[in-house]
Amino acid sequence: MVAAASVPAQAPLPSAAEPPDLVAVYKHLHANPELSYREERTAAYLAAALREAGFEVTERVGDYGIEGRTSFGVVGVLRNGPGPVLMLRTDLDALPVEERTGLEYASTARAVDERGEEVAVMHACGHDLHMTAFLGTARRLSRLRDRWAGTLIMIAQPAEERGAGAKAMLDDGLYERFGRPDWALALHTNAALAAGRLGLVSGWALANVDSVDLTVKGRGGHGAYPHTTLDPVTLSAQIVVNLQTVVSRQVAPVDPAVITVGSIHGGTKHNIIPDEVKLQLTVRSYRPEVREHLLAAIERTAIGTARGAGWPDELLPVMAVKEEEHTPSTYNDPALMELLEGVFTAALGADRVARLEPVMGGEDFSRYAAGGEVPIALVWLGAVDPEKIAAAERDGTQLPSLHSAEFAPLPAPAIETGVTALTAAALDLLARDEADSE
Repeated sequence: MVAAASVPAQAPLPSAAEPPDLVAVYKHLHANPELSYREERTAAYLAAALREAGFEVTERVGDYGIEGRTSFGVVGVLRNGPGPVLMLRTDLDALPVEERTGLEYASTARAVDERGEEVAVMHACGHDLHMTAFLGTARRLSRLRDRWAGTLIMIAQPAEERGAGAKAMLDDGLYERFGRPDWALALHTNAALAAGRLGLVSGWALANVDSVDLTVKGRGGHGAYPHTTLDPVTLSAQIVVNLQTVVSRQVAPVDPAVITVGSIHGGTKHNIIPDEVKLQLTVRSYRPEVREHLLAAIERTAIGTARGAGWPDELLPVMAVKEEEHTPSTYNDPALMELLEGVFTAALGADRVARLEPVMGGEDFSRYAAGGEVPIALVWLGAVDPEKIAAAERDGTQLPSLHSAEFAPLPAPAIETGVTALTAAALDLLARDEADSE
């Protein structure tokens, strides 16, 4: 549970944890990214750094349930007497993106993906910033053990970009083996917020994410004789149009929801009507009831559209939800967020802490809430050069988003802010009882 009252820090926090050193750590991590499921060197680097900081470290935590696939999850535990348990989490993996930032430490890494294809690799989602702030916080809290009591659990999680890492670590008995935390915190880079600032969202913060495959069957034939076929291309077009009314007419306007058809594949030649078309959808929501309604409505709409077009039962569309890629919505505990807002404001100043709106992106950090049993908070970490934000506002240009090949954080102020914020939060939540320390 969140403490009833926030205990102020006993003394000012130390200045930024060796900023030049941490910037060097960041540049190393940025230049050496690894894809999801392949974070072996990155995990070993963080494990070594946690051991150096005095943590008891366990590597390869996680179970994907797939033979031959190893989880590179890392857990560092620092016990500092009786008291509550706080978990801080970072993610490890990078994306198959070819970097175009022009930075002198830009990634030139390449790797072979799961399909056996060679791809470029880049930290285009800021996980390198997350890891650096995570390590800086671990070092600082290890040095400040006279200021807090309890247990600090540091989680370095793989495969966030695939929505699989948190589940794998929990399935491997994370909480049973290392302790169920009283709170869990994480940072996430924000590509629209200035470096040196934090963004807070209370309650629903990020969405349920579902990947849906829809196979639209038909009866192919010659394009010159469409009346002799059942054309899955035209049926697919009708389904896509009909799906647009699911959100606008079947979901309450106050419930955020998104259905996007991101991919359509069918056919091989101009004059051949194919036997099937494949659609790929992303589906977003907050509340579980809305998620269930959206998924049911997609299947119902696809089948109903086919029946209305005269399709026989054996050729009705088939829908598959990729449960292995599902991530639940992130609900930031309101009481915890209220406490953190006061802590961050005291540590950074009110001008560096902003209230932000929820978004429809997704994050598997949500799983650490364990069905609402653990209060969690994901905090946005500003990463953009303020001068670039000002220039974009002047000329109306769009800043590079997360996952962009041109995403280039301003590391020093972002890292300093992340370390200061996480350290302040930990010192507040794990505040040592002065009566016990005398």
